[in-house]
Formats: sequence, C-alpha cells, structure tokens
Amino acid sequence: MRDDLYQQPVSETSLAAYFRQRLLQQARRLRPPPNEDTCWYIGNMLERFGRSDQLFAYADGQFNLRPLALLYSDALEAPDQHQRCLILQQLGDMALFLGALFPERFTRRGIQQDYVAGMGGSAYDYLADNARRNRHIFAELSRRFSRLLGVVASACYRETALSTEEVIALYQHWLATGDPVAAQRLQSLGIAVRTSERLH
Repeated sequence: MRDDLYQQPVSETSLAAYFRQRLLQQARRLRPPPNEDTCWYIGNMLERFGRSDQLFAYADGQFNLRPLALLYSDALEAPDQHQRCLILQQLGDMALFLGALFPERFTRRGIQQDYVAGMGGSAYDYLADNARRNRHIFAELSRRFSRLLGVVASACYRETALSTEEVIALYQHWLATGDPVAAQRLQSLGIAVRTSERLH
C-alpha cells in the first residue's frame, strides 16, 4: 500500500461511520453482499469495542476479557429473557470482534475458529428468534458468521509490523483453520501458503 494513502484525511464524522464505510467496501466481495443494516450494526459494535470499558469486564479487582463460555453460562442463568438477550448479544459481538481481529488469541489457547463461529453464531441465532428488535440483523449475523468474520477482519486490517511470535501464531491459525484473511496477511508478509500444508 502506498504511503500517501495514509496521509489522506479521514472525512467520516465518527469511528462508527468510518467502520461502516470500510465494511461496505469489503462486503461487496460477498454474494449476496450483507444487508446495509448489518454493516451499520457491525460498525457501531466496532466503535463500542474501541472503548475498553465496553469490552473488558471488571472482576476480582482487575479488568479482563470474560471468556465466551462463561458468558454463555451467564446467559443460561439469566433471571429473565431480556437479560439473557443482552448477555447473548455481548457474547455474539465479542466472538465476532475477537475472532476477526485477534484470531491468534484463540489459536494460542488451542481454540479453533469453529468454536468461535459456533458460539457467536448460536448467540445471534437465539437473538434472531427472541430479541426485541433487529432480528433480521441477528439472523444474518448467525447465518453468515464465518463469512462476516473475514469482512470485519479485512475492514479493520492495516499493514503493521508483526513480531516473530505473532507471525508464527498467525501461521498456526491459518494451518488449523484455513482462514482466508490469515492467508492474505501471510502472503502480504512474503510467506507462501499452500493448501497441502494445512492440518486436516
């Protein structure tokens, strides 16, 4: 990518608008492309998680990311439908955000992309049937979760220098999942990836 592209001013009035514009550009690759409402929702979610207080939970005197499995357990124990939906929305959003932007976080823990997609897709599937609003958005997020992971990753991706450990984690993630976004990142680093190398 040319350096002068980084010198252009950002014309959007908010981070959410910036992400929505990037998402709509990347979404054109899918057939059919995602609904604009879905891109709007994801753009707002990305802006929200840009603030650490929306992503991290405070427990035991420190801020941490609540594991997806514990969020699922919280949803099962929720006292009513409304709270269950709120927790499952957080679970789905976190699975989409972390799965798209930090896949190596899961790979280092031995968690495959299928697990993340299953957790996120199932949370959105429940919301598609039970949420008070935006059911059509949650239905699309559930149905196309794995494809939308790639759209979000591409929309947020910017060339940055990776440490040796990050490159290895990215390569291991690609070997385990075949993630096309990881393959593109590896190729942009000059690393050839071949399907025959993948673990099956």
